Parts: sequence; C-alpha cells; structure tokens
Amino acid sequence: MAGGVLEALAAEIAVCRKCDLWRARTRTVPGEGPESARVMFIGEGPGYHEDQQGRPFVGAAGMFLNELLAHAGLRREDVFIGNLLKCRPPDNRDPKPEEIAACRDYLVGQIAAISPEIICTLGRFAAHELIDRKLSITKEHGQPRRISGVLYVPLYHPAAALHREDLKAPCIEDFQRLRALLGTEQAPA
Repeated sequence: MAGGVLEALAAEIAVCRKCDLWRARTRTVPGEGPESARVMFIGEGPGYHEDQQGRPFVGAAGMFLNELLAHAGLRREDVFIGNLLKCRPPDNRDPKPEEIAACRDYLVGQIAAISPEIICTLGRFAAHELIDRKLSITKEHGQPRRISGVLYVPLYHPAAALHREDLKAPCIEDFQRLRALLGTEQAPA
C-alpha cells in the first residue's frame, strides 16, 4: 500500500478492535493500490486466503478479478482494491451492519486519500453501502451512477460468477463497458 495517508490507515487497521472480528483474524486486509489510482474496487470482506496473506482478492475470486481487469484494460497494480470489512468474517459469512459501521471510517479515509474517478462496487453489500440500499445488483449491474462527482459502478462480485456460470458473461460485459468509461481502448503495456 503506497502513500502516507494509506499507510497511516493501514497501521490503524492493523490494531483495530472496533468490532469482534479482530478476535479471529490472522491478518488485517486494509486493501492495496496506489494513492493515484483512477479506479477503486470495493468488495465485501476478506476470505480465507486474504486473511492469511493480508492482501485483498488473492484467492479464486481474485484470480477471476485479475482476468476481468484485463477486459477493462486495467492492471491490478494500477487500481486500488479493498473491502468494506478489513477483517475476515467467520466462515465467510455475510458482513453484519455493526461490522460495516466499524470499518466505515477506514474506507471513507481511503476514498478521500485516493479521490478516484470511478468506484466499482463488487457485490450487493458494497453496492448497498456505497451507492443505494435499494439497488438491485441483478437489475442494475454495470450501470454507472454519478454521486458527488464520482462515478459509481455496481458490479457482480467475482465469486458469484465462480458459483454461477451464467454470471461470467455479464461480468465480462460489465468490465468491457468499464473500459469504454475509462477510455482505455488499448490495454496498458
């Protein structure tokens, strides 16, 4: 994680005890990417592999996310990738509202430090928290909304496409639309 503000937030997250998730974590997962990122990807919470490595999206969903990024003409090292929660929920259960609330200031700080042009939410929980609690990811995935000068794009969580083959094509199409939004018609060298 580069940048002074992001490093300071990561240090705070490393010792956080605002909710009970700290009790079972192996490592915190603050997120990673440059402070100059044009695009942020925000998922729900770390899984097993993320908890072990302290890095976001490093398991099977992360491998698929890397493939999807290529469809958008992006490279992982050029974007910021994080989650609503900075610690793994037991058994990868859904985040609880009080856990999301406990981590909210960290995410708000990361968004302020990066000041991205586009924030892509990965999955229902991130879309509900950052875009609109009434948003239907099934109906509105890939449809950007401008909120306070930032373009928010709700996307399916990559893990959803690993569990449901019928979601792979819509995921790819959404990332191809993201490429057009970014004007990255040529993949980075």
